[in-house]
Amino acid sequence: MTAAPGPRRDTRGIVDAAELLTRVRFRRHSPAPELRPFLEHYWLIDWDLTEPYASHVVPHPSVNLVFERSEGAGDAGVVSGIGLELFTKKLTGRGRVCGVQFRPGGFRPFAPERPVSHWTGRIAPLTEAFPGAGAGGGEGAADATGVLSPEDDHERVAALDAFLLAHGPDPGHVPAAAEAMALVGQVRTDRTMRRVSALARSAGLSPRSLQRLFAAQVGVGPKWVILRYRIHEALERAESSPGDPPDWARLAAELGYSDQAHLVRDFTATVGVPPTAYARAVSDP
Repeated sequence: MTAAPGPRRDTRGIVDAAELLTRVRFRRHSPAPELRPFLEHYWLIDWDLTEPYASHVVPHPSVNLVFERSEGAGDAGVVSGIGLELFTKKLTGRGRVCGVQFRPGGFRPFAPERPVSHWTGRIAPLTEAFPGAGAGGGEGAADATGVLSPEDDHERVAALDAFLLAHGPDPGHVPAAAEAMALVGQVRTDRTMRRVSALARSAGLSPRSLQRLFAAQVGVGPKWVILRYRIHEALERAESSPGDPPDWARLAAELGYSDQAHLVRDFTATVGVPPTAYARAVSDP
């Protein structure tokens, strides 16, 4: 398997990313080389707020491990499966998060007992996926504390590396994961890949076999992945030129929609407001 490139620099999926970055200290780091084929990156957030702030994310088709420390709640670690709806997180006071974003299809070798669809739409205790975690505290609290306590980013990254390397990857699940990751990568980078039938043909699989592969290794179906990356592109385009919103009809055509109305429907259902209203809001906060 070829290692992935360094951490992404885009803010795809983050609703009003510019506003979020004024409220928190956000950065990404690369994992250890042997983990890079399976992970997008580590993401670290620290905040110290005088008033509550709600962040919103249109989730990627990725599983995340999330280690969080917040005032009054202590340390905790969870498995955050692929979110099917807009994810909202209220931040208050002081806190920090150390997260692991797996590549779509990259999680199964670290939690091989269940198909990735088992985690979809769920936030589960760390110990459900990693039974050996949390030996020194319930629900993975000890592991979370080990990750969250260092003040130095590199020490937090080292703790995340150590946790993951202790739990995988399972060699028996690597080939199927690699196939799934390659197919999702094709959807992400090739705008002409707009139909499940075309993706199945490119993979040399029947549509049913492709669906089974995605359920087991990605957690959602290929059609969902195609639609989600379209919405990420539309979000980024809406934010890229404040005061100069995109030509929505042209963008709909570029993203493979039959007409602008279908883009508006999907965008509104996912983000909660129509694209024109969203573009106005980010250009005139």
